[in-house]
Order: sequence, then structure tokens, then C-alpha cells
Amino acid sequence: MNAIVLDKNWEKKLLDRFLTYVKIYSTSDPESETTPSTPQQWDMINYLYEELKNIGLENVTKDENGYVYGFVPSTVDHEVSQVGFVSHFDSSPDFNGKNVRPQIWENYDGGDLVLNKETNFILSSTKFKEMVQYKGQTLITTDGTSLLSADDKAGIAEIVTAAEYLVAHPEIKHGRISVGFTPDEEIGRGADLFNVEKFGAEWAYTMDGGEIGELEFENFNAAGAVVKIHGLSVHPGYSFGKMVNAGLLAAEFIQSLPANETPATTVGYEGFFHLTDVTADVSEAKLLYIIRDHDDAKYEVRCGLLEQKVAEFNAKYGEGTFELEIKEQYRNMRQMIEDKMYIVDFAEEAMKLSGVKPNIKAIRGGTDGARLSYMGLPCPNIFAGGHNFHGPYEYVPLQSMTKATEVIVNLVQLVAKK
Repeated sequence: MNAIVLDKNWEKKLLDRFLTYVKIYSTSDPESETTPSTPQQWDMINYLYEELKNIGLENVTKDENGYVYGFVPSTVDHEVSQVGFVSHFDSSPDFNGKNVRPQIWENYDGGDLVLNKETNFILSSTKFKEMVQYKGQTLITTDGTSLLSADDKAGIAEIVTAAEYLVAHPEIKHGRISVGFTPDEEIGRGADLFNVEKFGAEWAYTMDGGEIGELEFENFNAAGAVVKIHGLSVHPGYSFGKMVNAGLLAAEFIQSLPANETPATTVGYEGFFHLTDVTADVSEAKLLYIIRDHDDAKYEVRCGLLEQKVAEFNAKYGEGTFELEIKEQYRNMRQMIEDKMYIVDFAEEAMKLSGVKPNIKAIRGGTDGARLSYMGLPCPNIFAGGHNFHGPYEYVPLQSMTKATEVIVNLVQLVAKK
């Protein structure tokens, strides 16, 4: 079996496709109860639906919830495991995702990049030391006013380009391949309404990892928590013994949680509480947290600690002053995959075949694959190539995206060969 290497024409197709995707506004909204959570995601849904049909996939569909499915026809006449690839098209609501203006930096020199001369916004190679490994390559960045949405439009571009390449090269031997694109992954709901039966794959991979070489089959257990605080607003001149300032109670509650258990103070398998949003005035306050831990027992302890703190504050300030809602988002996929490690082995072998050194690690986050694994579709995570997701410092090397695309093509060959 010959390893597939994309030429410059296919690399340009990949780049052009990615640049088109990131300019389509598709931010999701955790406060919305619809699926997809925002109307702008339909622009990506409709675009992908037409694109998959145009490049020659079969049975392309989009459903009422915005999930897009398509299939690359098999090129072999014997039974081969049907493998799938999944990415999400929503952008994180953590930072502005509108009016994305990508910039291309060819032959990157390894130093700082001034993304925006007007604001002197700099992507610092001193702060982000991993940038130096991409010296001489092509980087794609923002202009400092938005995120890039490489998470996960890089993954979509890689899957679609690989699918187009396979359709254009029927001499490559592979089984039927499922592709699926989801809304609302960034708000923890990407797999909620995914149709595993329709997708039809025996197993799949999310193309939603970070830097080149990442291969992950374990992730955080995850929940979202909402703490509501009810105060009592009284004219400040007449408030002695009466006013209950919800904003001050919010600050007190925030300080009551472990200061050294945040995303900025933990690493590896260490879990955390992450305060993602605060709204507060005298009368009402609301705190949004995400809870993360790889270990099941420690995850349960974290959820229990929030419940304990709310009970303590209610005992101090009056029952009903604090309300708590915890909603589970996803679980660690490891226990759904560890007895099917051949799935990971295929990905590792495909990386090596593509000239990529595998870096097997645990995700400090989650993907649609975590939920899908518990829905009967084992689904490890493969790198998409990006860095610094969810903010204006986000960037992706073109060559990493090219390698990810090659990994997909080489992986399906390996499956057909076994």
C-alpha cells in the first residue's frame, strides 16, 4: 500500500475551503434551547449540504436539527468495516466569531506576528513558544478582532477535502466512509441528536484535536453548572439590616471554591472548576461554571462540592437565596474504547504512514466523540492542527491541516487492507 501525499493543488483546495468556512458566522449560544442554538449556523449547514453533493458523495442529507451526513462510496468488492469522520461547524461563544478576517503568513520566520497594526495586536512567539516549530511553514491567523474558528472548521475542511480526494481517485481501495457534521459542540450539545444508526459506521474519529500528531481516546468528564443568587434591593440610604446584595454574594461564592483548581492552575489529568460567565446586580446574580475531571470519582466529588457550597450559603443567608442546576455534558470515552484499541492503532499507523509522529494524550476538554462513544459509536479524536482555540490568538499551520487530510486517506486504506 502506498502512502498518499497531497500535491500543491490539493493543498490549495484545502486552504481555499478552510478560508471560505471561517468567514461564515456560526457561533453557538449556550442560553438558547433550540437546535441548532443559533440561526447563523444554518449558513454552514446549507453550504456543507450543497458542497458534499457537488463533490460526489452519496445520500447527502441535512435534518431539521442541522446535522449533515454524507457517504463516500466503497471502491472494493468485499466486506470492509465502515468508518466515519465527524467535525462540528459551530464556533465557540467565548470570543467574537463574527466578521472573521483570516490572514495568511507564508514562510513564517519563527518570530512575532503583528496581527493588527492599528491596535498593535501581536501573536507572540515568546508567549506561545510552540510557534517556532512551524518556522518556514504557512500559518493562518486572525486579525486580532475575532477567533479563527479552526476549532473545528479545520477539521471539516480536512474531512471534506479527503472525501473529495477519494471520490476523485477511485483507484484507492477503501470501504464505504461516513462523514457527519454537527451543530453546538462548543456548548456541549453536539452529539445530542446525532443519528448513529443513519451514520452507519462501525466506529469513527472526530477531527477536532489540536497540534499535529495529537491522538486522544480519553477526555474529561464534564458538566455545566448554573448558580443563581437572589438578593434584596433597597434604597441604599435606607438599607441597613435589609439589603442583600446579590453581586457581593456572588463574589463571596466565587472565592469559596479552591483557588488552585482552575484551568490556569491545573495540567494533565488534573480537573478544575471554570467560571465562564458572571452577571450581577443588587437584586440578582448568575454564575456559569464548567466542571471537569478525568477521574469519575473526582468528578462526582466536584459536583458534590458545588452542592455543598450552595447548601452552606443558604444556611448562612436564608434558604432559597442560592439555587444550583448541574447538567452533565459528556463522560470520559476511555471506558468505551479501551477494549477496542485497534481503532486507536489504525489512527496511529495512519499517522506514521503520513510522516507524522503520534502524540497519544488525554484531552483536557471534550469532543462530540465522547458522547458518541456512549451512544454506540466508538470515536477517538485526531488532530486538526490548530492552536490557541477560542480566542484572538488562534492559528493553524496549513501543513498540519494537509497532514491531517493525508491521515484520513491513509487510514481508510489501512482499514480496507486488514
